[in-house]
Amino acid sequence: MALPSELIVHIFSFLSDRDKLRASAVCSRWRECLFYPALWTELKLRIGDGCNGGGPGSEETLRLEFLMRKFGSYVRELQLELAPIESYVSSLNNEPSAARTDQPPAPGSDPQVPNRWKDAMATYLDQVLCVFTGIHNNRNLQKLSLYGDTCILQQEGLLDSPNRHQIPQGDKKINEIQQLFMELLSNSRQLRWLSCSFMLGLVTPCSLAYLSNRSAETLQHLSLLEHQLGPLISPSEMDRLSNLTSLGLDFSDLTSELCGLLASPRRTPLHRLSLLLNGAALEFKPLDGTATEDNWKALVRVSANLRVYIMALEVDSSVLLRVLKPSLPLERLHLDSYSTLVTDATLELISQQYNKTLTHFLLLRDDPDLPDLSVNRNEDPLVLLAWRCTRLAVLVIHGYTVWSHNLVAISRLRGSSLRVLGVSEESIDFDPDQLVCMEGDPGHNLIKEVSLGLGRVWRPCLDSSLILPEPSQHFHRELHTFSMGM
Repeated sequence: MALPSELIVHIFSFLSDRDKLRASAVCSRWRECLFYPALWTELKLRIGDGCNGGGPGSEETLRLEFLMRKFGSYVRELQLELAPIESYVSSLNNEPSAARTDQPPAPGSDPQVPNRWKDAMATYLDQVLCVFTGIHNNRNLQKLSLYGDTCILQQEGLLDSPNRHQIPQGDKKINEIQQLFMELLSNSRQLRWLSCSFMLGLVTPCSLAYLSNRSAETLQHLSLLEHQLGPLISPSEMDRLSNLTSLGLDFSDLTSELCGLLASPRRTPLHRLSLLLNGAALEFKPLDGTATEDNWKALVRVSANLRVYIMALEVDSSVLLRVLKPSLPLERLHLDSYSTLVTDATLELISQQYNKTLTHFLLLRDDPDLPDLSVNRNEDPLVLLAWRCTRLAVLVIHGYTVWSHNLVAISRLRGSSLRVLGVSEESIDFDPDQLVCMEGDPGHNLIKEVSLGLGRVWRPCLDSSLILPEPSQHFHRELHTFSMGM
């Protein structure tokens, strides 16, 4: 006698996803029960990087269509990451190295966008359209997290209107995606988490106006990031979202007016605030009118447990000194650049102002030149930071000279409380005067001393790419972890 559907679903509920698929091979009845809504409340997809087999072309699009057709109308949590556009070009060329060597056309070099880039962008839009076609009527959606890496398109001007017109039905697809996104927001009834980072043409300054009143009351996390001019969150829309506990946005969008709204005692206190400060965008999105010291004081008075995460990408120290206000409750700071230097004065300010709040500090620079921040100083600024910031748990350094004896000092100062100490091997240097008195291999001695200081086995990072992440993707993921950790 055949088992009832309820019992089959109950059996499935105890199995891993892989075992569910194996069990569904028993017969067609078991396969029908495989897609019971209660078994698939959460869906995490990474599209276009080949990690699930196959490239981001038609085969992967077919898989995506199948998943959206089966789960899109009832899934409660959807997390989607789309690979960088250049990986689409690599797949279309069938060359593993194409993502590194096949760059977008330089501005002015050719008025026509090459066919491989047109096809890659068209595939990207097709997949985004597929996702929103599947979920736009989903009233049960509670969490939507989207990331699309389109930074290289923005940098090379491929998102400009004349170039977009060269993509087959590009503007039409973007308009349709925007319309489906607005329908999703208006149809939603219990949305608690909405995160959209660098999705090509998805979010507009008008998007949030379509969010239903019910979801406006239930929404607890909101992060909107785009490569475009102007803020994506207006003060009037922020006023509707009175129950937000975590927020992510461009630093330039955190105006004095918006900060004043967040400091209203009528709102639920804010616990997490993630801010992206992109130096390349400051020419178009200046910091004039952003939150002042008084705004931060008022916000902290209402939200006593507020903690802030900032990523500053290619930002001059003069700008950092301007935005890092004393009352800003900074917990995580990521300074990332290709050539811009962070000065010792900036590190001095950070270690003094945030000595009681800073837990994560990443200092990264993707340049073969390794400046020494301790020149003309009695004390190394990184050692002082480790000494003053008593809650420091994560310290990652690449692209600056770190003297071996200072690295040992950092490990001893923070000990086992420093959960992550990531330093690239090429950033480490040894004092010639100390090498004269040292016995044995200096590298092995360093590993031994730092391991003793931390109370665990430690090694420098041999592959700098492991601690040099793609900035926008890292910010999206770190924002998610930071906001979830309330």
